[in-house]
Amino acid sequence: MEKKQLQEWIEQYLEGTEYELVTLEISAGNDILVEVDRLAGVDVDFCAELNRFLVEKLDAVEPDYSLEVGSVSLTDPFKTKMQFEKNLGHEVEALVEGKKYRGQLVSVDEETFSVDCEEKVSVEGKKRKQTQIVTHTWRYDEPKYVKYDLKF
Repeated sequence: MEKKQLQEWIEQYLEGTEYELVTLEISAGNDILVEVDRLAGVDVDFCAELNRFLVEKLDAVEPDYSLEVGSVSLTDPFKTKMQFEKNLGHEVEALVEGKKYRGQLVSVDEETFSVDCEEKVSVEGKKRKQTQIVTHTWRYDEPKYVKYDLKF
């Protein structure tokens, strides 16, 4: 199956909806994975309808394939800006330059996002480090991953 054609079909189906394609993978054995998301969450009936739509298209051109259509897992790293927007105000985990940061996702814009993390920092006049909220701002391409933090 040609990935470009499949992506066109999916985008055609999603046009005019609040849904967005997050993942499209096709394995060497023709196993197809389609993951969609939207700000208000994913409706299982919508995924079933998209699945039926794609089966009709695929059956006409591809005799041997398997198809899985669903939502992004809660534990998967964010892949689109919309996923960052969806998780605004939630606790996230980010891996940046080998260091894990855990905190609240507090802002999202076109280029960057920010996370408030509790960290021990040196404070002038104090012997011991003090716990304070430190805001970290990164471009979307800087972290190795950012995901919803279930362990917070």
